[in-house]
Amino acid sequence: MKEESGSLMQKPQKLWNEALRKVKGEDTLQLMEQFTAEMTLVAEGLCEDQNKLRAEVASAGQEEDRRLQRLDTRLEELNTLTEERERETDRLVTELRTRLAALEKQADQAARAREREAARQTKKERNHIRDLTVLILVAAACVVAVTLVIKLV
Repeated sequence: MKEESGSLMQKPQKLWNEALRKVKGEDTLQLMEQFTAEMTLVAEGLCEDQNKLRAEVASAGQEEDRRLQRLDTRLEELNTLTEERERETDRLVTELRTRLAALEKQADQAARAREREAARQTKKERNHIRDLTVLILVAAACVVAVTLVIKLV
């Protein structure tokens, strides 16, 4: 019986030792090493991916900087061109204003000349009318004088 009880006691003890060995034993160390290796591999992959992403972000940033530089250059060119066009437009407007002022002056002079000519013409016509009136009066006076002479004779 003693052997049976010893063997009965050994089975739970053996089962317990087997369980402890699995939890603490060689399998646990091997699993931990395997887990650590896999996690290291994952961490290295993540680090590599992160480095690639950093390089891509840096490259994209540099490309964006180049684009911004080109846009700034183009914007400066357009501003320069716009300023040149504005100066040219201002010059043309000034020139047109000068020409318009000269034309207005010529038109005023021509209008004054026409007014003077019209005034001279009117004066000439008045002089002609006055001269005709004097001639008619002289002729009428002659007719009256001749009529008086004829009646008196």
